[in-house]
Amino acid sequence: MMYRHTLIFAAACLGMLLFGIVFLSLGTVSVYIQEQFTADEPGIASLASILPAGMLVGSVVFGPVVDRYGYKMLLILCTGLLVIAFESVAFAGSVRMLQVSYFIIGFGGGVLNGGTNALASDITHKKKGARLSLLGVFFGIGALGMPVVIGSLSSYFPVDKIISGIGFFLLIPLIFFLFIRFPEPKLKQGFPLRQAFSLLKEPVLLLLGMVLFFESALEGIVGNWTTSYLNEAGLQDRHALYALSCQVAAIALTRLALSRLLKNISPRLVIYACLAFIFTGALILMNTNSFFTAVMGMICLGIGFAAGFPVILGYVGELYTSVSGTAFSIVIVMALTGNTLLNYITGIISNRYGMHYFPAILILCVIFMVVIFTLVTHHISKKIMV
Repeated sequence: MMYRHTLIFAAACLGMLLFGIVFLSLGTVSVYIQEQFTADEPGIASLASILPAGMLVGSVVFGPVVDRYGYKMLLILCTGLLVIAFESVAFAGSVRMLQVSYFIIGFGGGVLNGGTNALASDITHKKKGARLSLLGVFFGIGALGMPVVIGSLSSYFPVDKIISGIGFFLLIPLIFFLFIRFPEPKLKQGFPLRQAFSLLKEPVLLLLGMVLFFESALEGIVGNWTTSYLNEAGLQDRHALYALSCQVAAIALTRLALSRLLKNISPRLVIYACLAFIFTGALILMNTNSFFTAVMGMICLGIGFAAGFPVILGYVGELYTSVSGTAFSIVIVMALTGNTLLNYITGIISNRYGMHYFPAILILCVIFMVVIFTLVTHHISKKIMV
């Protein structure tokens, strides 16, 4: 079955935009949810762990499924589940319904994140990192769009109606997925469990996964703990949030630039340059004493975060073409594990010693990434261009 590359990449971009919406779906409406269910604080607090748990399950599931059955039905199914889940959040009558809805939202987001990256990689034969960088821009659009839409419309409409409207908006990509042709499944029979177990023994894949383990950890702890650190450093809440927004915007803009630069520059050099930006950003935050220095530090971090996932997933796609979905599942699960584990460790450190160690945690993660990335590029330099 023939398919059009342009339409398939557009489908991947729509799916990644949806993941951006999912990623901030809880934080953006948390105040509304707390107001609706003030009597069950523990239940509301549990949503913060239920959402990433759903993402983890979705990340495990998508790879073997798309390798065996293809992308179309899984993307349609998960987008449909997101529509139902967002409508359930909008009109939830109980915390239990919210918990189920946010698990489904996390699951659908996990599938869309991994599936769209694998799909874009499969249809790109050269310079996968450049194409995946462009794909990542749409994550930024979705992530920034969710709070902008709710913030700008909440003065005119009830929040539950806005959430419901966002749910109905998701029908647009679902209809698009229905009417285009996707690539055929890679495996015509059987289920790739044996391939999955064999990939778990691949040292190169595990090293690439470890790079994303720390990359995702860095992005997660910056997103979750920066405002607390900046508050402790003397910044007001709104200034800390502005600085965090600058970091998200810097990621999106840098990925847009990388979609062109990675066609002509070695991905290896780009990764090292981005790690240098993260290191610089951490040093600036370590000595921040004003809103200006906080913004500069966060912009450096945003630039530094831009290349990690596109380049590393590009390497995975080039090395494991025949089972790319399963390989993507493995490294993305490792990435989510790093995000969860380092957030937990950061929480323990901040409770015991305060937030002033936060930049040191960032620097330590960068050092680990430099060592692991240097080791893995030495192994793969003869197979692909690094």
